[in-house]
Amino acid sequence: MSDGVRQVGDVGALKAIAHPLRARLLGALREHGPATATELAKRFGTDSGSTSYHLRVLAEHGFIEEAGGAGHPRARRWQAVHRVNEWSATAMAATEEGRTASAVMRRQQAQILLDDLDGFEAALPALPEEWVEASGVGDLLLRLTPESVSALWARFYAHADELAAQDAADPAARPVSIVVSGLPRTARA
Repeated sequence: MSDGVRQVGDVGALKAIAHPLRARLLGALREHGPATATELAKRFGTDSGSTSYHLRVLAEHGFIEEAGGAGHPRARRWQAVHRVNEWSATAMAATEEGRTASAVMRRQQAQILLDDLDGFEAALPALPEEWVEASGVGDLLLRLTPESVSALWARFYAHADELAAQDAADPAARPVSIVVSGLPRTARA
């Protein structure tokens, strides 16, 4: 997998990863490395035919590729191509189809947070104290310009990349789910 960022430029590609199972498949390939449709079907409780179809859709849009390697010639191993996907919110907001696909993606990201929170709370009694202390959910309400929000995103991602590189070889490091949002607040009742 490349360490790069994939710029998703068209609505069709965004719709491809907006599908809930495809998003989960892509996430699993990023987190766990190459796998076959059969292995992924077992992980997610789906049938291998359906899983294979969704993997081919991801491949058609350039999100995954065949990994090659040993094994049965008919058992394709797939791997993620990029570490991160980004898209222009402005470009996607220009059409109803783009707005819908973007909305699905935002809600999937929020669902990931809820799922990770459920997993964290279930595992809480067994977690080491330092992980309990370091973990959490926070919220801020700041008054910022669009330029400042963009600068905040850039600094956040740059710092996150620095910390991940710093901790890459540390045996105490674990996968950590980070979900952030920066949305202008609309009037509330």
